[in-house]
Amino acid sequence: MNLEGLHHVTAVTSNAPLNVAFYTKVLGLRLVKKTVNQDDVSAYHLFYGDEQGHAGTELTFFDWSAIGQHVPGAGMISATALRVPGKEALNWWQQRFDTLGVTHGEIVERGGRAVLPFSDPEGQKLELIDDSQPANVSGVTPGTPWPKSPVATQWAIRGLEGVTLTVKRLEPTAAVLTEVLGFRKVLDYTDSGHQAALFEVGPGGPGAEIRLIARPDLPYHRMVGAGGVHHVAFRTPNEEEHKAWRERLTSAGLMATPIINRYYFRSIYFREPGGVLFEIATDGPGFTTDEDLEHLGENLALPPFLEAHRQEIEANLQPLVTSKENVTR
Repeated sequence: MNLEGLHHVTAVTSNAPLNVAFYTKVLGLRLVKKTVNQDDVSAYHLFYGDEQGHAGTELTFFDWSAIGQHVPGAGMISATALRVPGKEALNWWQQRFDTLGVTHGEIVERGGRAVLPFSDPEGQKLELIDDSQPANVSGVTPGTPWPKSPVATQWAIRGLEGVTLTVKRLEPTAAVLTEVLGFRKVLDYTDSGHQAALFEVGPGGPGAEIRLIARPDLPYHRMVGAGGVHHVAFRTPNEEEHKAWRERLTSAGLMATPIINRYYFRSIYFREPGGVLFEIATDGPGFTTDEDLEHLGENLALPPFLEAHRQEIEANLQPLVTSKENVTR
């Protein structure tokens, strides 16, 4: 029983129209599902991904318009990395960011790979990473770019590469990763003088990586605001293994939730010792469960148990009009 890599990363926005404009028009991702937060139906839950929103390609957002700005600290996901096909793609993206006014750093080398750091309009820390692999390494299969994206396939984002967690101490989080979740530590390094380590799971490589950075000097963050990341989810292929993972988590003394049916996948949530919220999610059923592939994300989709409340839910959601939005600020 092995996790197969990252499933999705869920962040927070306070400006849903701006969020849609940036992630679809600038980054070229497809809005594959426009639904609501099942625990707070006054808020959108927006899913971006590849052509079909395959597990491993999804960036998702809770839309809480009244929330304040995220304040960084320890016990948080401090960067989300997205994979692109090669160093030449990073050069193309750097030029695109310059043209569109997207805040970004310089292309640097980290752990043998080229990285381009940048931020979304609300300050979320993101990275593009060259996902080139040796010919004899299979790794996580990249996603399939959406043919109607404004970004050409040869440069397109192909899914999640990994996440960076900032914690007070590496050891407690590393123990859960390696002893419970089956990750392997593959590299010790320093990040701006701070102790850090790289871990991978399943096939390893892009799509299956977590970086830990120790920052004992930072206070614990109190809440996730706009521009912050709420949780990271890991992949498991089916319901049988999903149930087994919950048993493994509870046997290890982790306070895991019951299995929750999110309609498009099933979820278990738990918080690791460093304070970061983790999820284990099934690969399916997927986003074509209630919409055909051609029209994913075009209309508000609701799971069956919310369908009877559609009129009330729609009345409390702002329209996602993006045509006049400045997509970078």
